[in-house]
Amino acid sequence: MKGRRRLPAGDTTSSKYRGADGRWHARVTMGTRLDGRPERKHISRSSKSELDRAVRALERSRDTGQYSWTESDPTLGQWLEHWLENVLPSTVRWKTLSTYRSQMRVHVVPALGPVRLSQLRPETLEQHYRRLLDAGHSASLVHAVHRVLRSGLNEAVRRQRLVSNPAMVARPPRHEVTPLTKGECLAILAVARTRRNSARWSVALALGLRQGEALGIKWADIDFEAGTLRIQRAVQRHTWEHGCSTNQNCGPNCGGKRGADCPARRGGGIRLVETKTSAPKRSIAVPPPLLHELRIHRREQAQEGLRAGPAWARELDLAFTDEAGRAMDSARDWRDWKSILRAAGVRNARLHDARHTAATLLLVQGVDIRTVMAIMGWTEMATAQRYAHAVDDLRVEAARQIGTALWPETPQAGHHDTADG
Repeated sequence: MKGRRRLPAGDTTSSKYRGADGRWHARVTMGTRLDGRPERKHISRSSKSELDRAVRALERSRDTGQYSWTESDPTLGQWLEHWLENVLPSTVRWKTLSTYRSQMRVHVVPALGPVRLSQLRPETLEQHYRRLLDAGHSASLVHAVHRVLRSGLNEAVRRQRLVSNPAMVARPPRHEVTPLTKGECLAILAVARTRRNSARWSVALALGLRQGEALGIKWADIDFEAGTLRIQRAVQRHTWEHGCSTNQNCGPNCGGKRGADCPARRGGGIRLVETKTSAPKRSIAVPPPLLHELRIHRREQAQEGLRAGPAWARELDLAFTDEAGRAMDSARDWRDWKSILRAAGVRNARLHDARHTAATLLLVQGVDIRTVMAIMGWTEMATAQRYAHAVDDLRVEAARQIGTALWPETPQAGHHDTADG
């Protein structure tokens, strides 16, 4: 049996000495830095025997490949800043990156930023989640923060800044989302038919598209003959940045606090972007009644464009637009949704709850989970489990199927058993 390859003596040297402070110190060579210099870890103990044990433990972790790279043991704030600015930008969309940055800088770094990665524990995160809830934040926001932290710390593990990810063990608070009922959906659609862009809300409830995806649909994406819709892009609102020169001490030279106030602002506004880079472009089947609504909407939009004349942005070819044919602002789209809920007498639901609703309705209709994942654009089963809620209809159907399988001769619900007269 071949043994582990022995490292050169220079790569395993440990030096020990007693310092002027009376404590015992050691510097253990743990490997080589990127610049070729040896990476040496300093440790200190009150006695020589304690130091010897600590050195042996470090050397074992080095020799077995379990050592976590802790040259500087960065704080959580330092690591998140590095992850958000240097690792993520090349792998996720602008909107995702912007959301992650906001969540970490607002809800994590002020409280946990100074904590060293080596000192981060599951309990540290759980206590922080509780503080966020006590401060009035929703469970859905806390869950979102937890997912971003888990992703960022997974990267720290991959790069050997951490031995294990405490966010994989920490339990976020329970987050139950109640999808809209069939009655609520019908009430919403009844009100939506009296509003401009009425088919927009049929698309939300029937297909469960993300908000940006729905607003990014072009007429060319819809094949009315085949009854399919191709999801290829999304509408996003980007934050404006300062275009003026910036003085390091005094801030932007224009004097404005926000990038939107800068006369030379750049990079912001409403944009059409490609859908998630990690997800393949997907084509989904459209129910015939929805195709009928979309045909009506296309005729109404064409008439609106004729009335607007040259001011109509025909080149965009978007299915859901503002009064000038331009891409719809997501904030306005959100306000329209809230207005419809109030007019329909429906509880105050998030627009994203329409996506939960669509997934649940598909399951209630007996569509298998893999097909639901393809329709919704999910790539991980864990995501599907967050959205697919076990509503009463599903529980009743599951009980009926079990009864049919185990007692095939027994009358099912709806049939009268006359054995007792």
